Amino acid sequence: MGNVTSNVAAKFAFFPPDPPTYEVYREQDGRLVFSGLTADKNVDVHLLDTKAANKVVATFWKHPFARFTLLYSHGNAADLGQMLELFIELRAHLRVNIMSYDYSGYGASTGKPTELNTYYDIEAVYNCLKNDYGVKQEELILYGQSVGSGPTLHLASRLQRLRGVVLHSAILSGIRVLYPVKMTFWFDIFKNIDKIRHVNCPVLVIHGTDDDVVDWSHGKQLWELSKEKYDPLWVKGGGHCNLETYPEYIKHLRKFINEMERLSLTKPAKELTSVPSFRETKHNKCLRFGRR
Repeated sequence: MGNVTSNVAAKFAFFPPDPPTYEVYREQDGRLVFSGLTADKNVDVHLLDTKAANKVVATFWKHPFARFTLLYSHGNAADLGQMLELFIELRAHLRVNIMSYDYSGYGASTGKPTELNTYYDIEAVYNCLKNDYGVKQEELILYGQSVGSGPTLHLASRLQRLRGVVLHSAILSGIRVLYPVKMTFWFDIFKNIDKIRHVNCPVLVIHGTDDDVVDWSHGKQLWELSKEKYDPLWVKGGGHCNLETYPEYIKHLRKFINEMERLSLTKPAKELTSVPSFRETKHNKCLRFGRR
């Protein structure tokens, strides 16, 4: 069985850009600086310790009138240096703060990219939001793109008062991307099909109908399994890495954010018992899968 596990991991590989597309360094005053980001961009840079003793880079994009913070988990063939333009656009159009991060082994983050490390990574980022910025669960929307849906649903299944979740070109599980299996095997990774059932907030699913990497059926089934379904966005003709280029993408996201704002004024997030935790453009290189 050990060989099976290693073979699956090899097929569902991480692809961090090599070399990384940015650097992080400290100024003489101790302040962390992200190459290519100037002070006028209003971004805080962090180097966070994880349970695995890795240090992950996180960037907090501040909006002066934000009601919510978006915790963004990107696809597995990109790093933060390729996402800057997207974050600038999302912050401006959605009027939200954005916390983004690189997985262990990506960009300037240390360590090795593994499924477990992505869980430790997002937990460290969430703790930073909670402790350094005072972000409450009710003010937080988790956003997972492609393989980023794995850490997103890991955290969402443990935080029971979240404002919302966005799943963008998400996967049911690692093996299901490669093979149309009907059951979940113990050696599978990113078992989103099981975790989505434990998410107790509105879930928006966005998927392209012509996605040839992660079939549209993944998005449809995740939406069907969601407890609190928000109107999905099926982008007609959309692929895996180009959904941001469609005008309906930002329009639908803005509608979702507006609805979450309305809900926050009319009813609080659910009080439930916590589960123990723990544009086809240069900025959007996302998931790649392949049989080897």
